[in-house]
Amino acid sequence: MTVILALDTSTPACSVALNIDGVVLEDFRIAPRLHNDLILPMVDQILSQAGLTLSNLDAIAFGRGPGSFTGLRISAGVVQGLAYGADLPVIPVSTLAALSLEGFQKTGKNDWLAALDARMGEIYLGGYHVNKVNGLYEIASLLDERVIKPSVLVPFTHCFEGVGSGWCYEEELTSFLPKPPEYVLTDLAPRAACVAELALLHFIKGETVSSYEAMPTYLRDEITWEKQAPRIGKR
Repeated sequence: MTVILALDTSTPACSVALNIDGVVLEDFRIAPRLHNDLILPMVDQILSQAGLTLSNLDAIAFGRGPGSFTGLRISAGVVQGLAYGADLPVIPVSTLAALSLEGFQKTGKNDWLAALDARMGEIYLGGYHVNKVNGLYEIASLLDERVIKPSVLVPFTHCFEGVGSGWCYEEELTSFLPKPPEYVLTDLAPRAACVAELALLHFIKGETVSSYEAMPTYLRDEITWEKQAPRIGKR
């Protein structure tokens, strides 16, 4: 049995999930500015619901970004502490990839242009092809993640569906596509359930990092991150 705990606090949504051999339990809440207060109690609650402890886990996954600077710091710090204390590997998962998986699950469409509002007139953007093979979700990058003003994009030759809060710039984004998307899902946020589902294949392939290497991806160069793991004692 493979058991992966996943967290995501990259947007106003706060969520935790357990992937137990492909069966996913999730606690998902829209809770702006409450992530720091909620995330650890939510972890305790979902583990208790499943009758598990940290010692039963095989790995911990988290939405590594891009997203809210504060939210990414919270999830990375919590994951570092939990993983270091329980001597568990970590699986960082792109929040944009997680959004694309959610779009695929809701519509069956494979190709997604995932965008999150990055403020200051910019968006976090990435393009993905999502598929399900032998019960596992596979995802391939079609457009590298970036932070960019929608107005300076160059035309795409690939057709995409749209997902994420960055599609508040729907008119600009659509103008760079060969044809308008059939689906634009602006109300979806990255979910720990999707992070956990994508993490399973990474785990099977051995694509994990240590707690010390579990770092957020901001995309904006001026942001730095201090690694926390060495200051946390094992329990």
